[in-house]
Amino acid sequence: MDINDFLIDENSTMIEAMEVLDKVAKKVLFVIRDGQFVAAITDGDIRRWILKKGNLEAQVKDIANYNPKYIYEEEKMSAKEYMRKYSIEALPILNNEKDIVSVVLWNDEIKRQKDLQVPVVIMAGGLGTRLYPYTQVLPKPLIPIGEIPIAEHIINSFNEYGNNQYFLVVNHKKNMIKAYFNEIEKNYEVNYVDEDQPLGTGGGLSLLKGKINSTFILTNCDILIDGDYEKIYDYHKKEKNLITMVCSLKNIKIPYGVIQINDTGEIEEMKEKPKFSFFTNTGMYVVESRVIEELEENKAIGFPDIIDKYKKAGEKIGVYPISENAWLDMGQLDEMEKMTKRLVQNV
Repeated sequence: MDINDFLIDENSTMIEAMEVLDKVAKKVLFVIRDGQFVAAITDGDIRRWILKKGNLEAQVKDIANYNPKYIYEEEKMSAKEYMRKYSIEALPILNNEKDIVSVVLWNDEIKRQKDLQVPVVIMAGGLGTRLYPYTQVLPKPLIPIGEIPIAEHIINSFNEYGNNQYFLVVNHKKNMIKAYFNEIEKNYEVNYVDEDQPLGTGGGLSLLKGKINSTFILTNCDILIDGDYEKIYDYHKKEKNLITMVCSLKNIKIPYGVIQINDTGEIEEMKEKPKFSFFTNTGMYVVESRVIEELEENKAIGFPDIIDKYKKAGEKIGVYPISENAWLDMGQLDEMEKMTKRLVQNV
């Protein structure tokens, strides 16, 4: 990988840094000032800034670590030992002028040796009306993205982290879903939970009483999170949250001039095609099993409504922020096309 791919100017915005992190698919960038290496910024630095309610328009220099880890060329042979000691995924190698001459990357295969072992619940019973006419023939979980259906993509992504127990809450065309997963070769266990009447994205969890007794991951069947599930889970446990919602940054550009009017009917401010940044619910959560046990049986309710109830009761509800490109959503036809390009065509 080109060294320049890892570099970002300290005057760049945080959002630009997140976009570059997505592009290089690593966890760290090296910050430059007038072409000189001065700092490092990681996805963790950005996440902590966001969680402290830092300004989304902040610049890299507001967030970066100006005491970064690095080694010189003559020390390069000890790079892996140094990285292991300090838990570094990418280490810059400097010459005597302190210019970056190369970057040592931690072995991806070593990083992928995960053993998360957390039950995963997939809400797979919806009608998928937004994806009509596809869902007139197939249930939403079986809509193919490339050669395999979206639900299998979701399971495969969790399976890489050692998760091997899955619960599919099924309703619409449920026999087709069961037939598919019963016939394919797999190294994981799929359990089916029959939802006889629509119970929403939360109510179906009541059918899991007595089946899950540990922290679990809940996800919709039409989204895929390109993130480190182990980090998300560890954050949830460290913060002692009842529920942690995975939220994605969204950048929306209004294609019009926006006018603000004051109390006397005069123009107070004009903004030409403004851009707004905010976080939105992706439909993936880390949840404590107590939530299942406290649900009223066979009552339709959305999971956001469950969160709202606990929040009002003073329970600890957390947020784990991810970048815009880390959230793939096939809930609408145009978004399904984007997901296909990412997963199949590597675009």
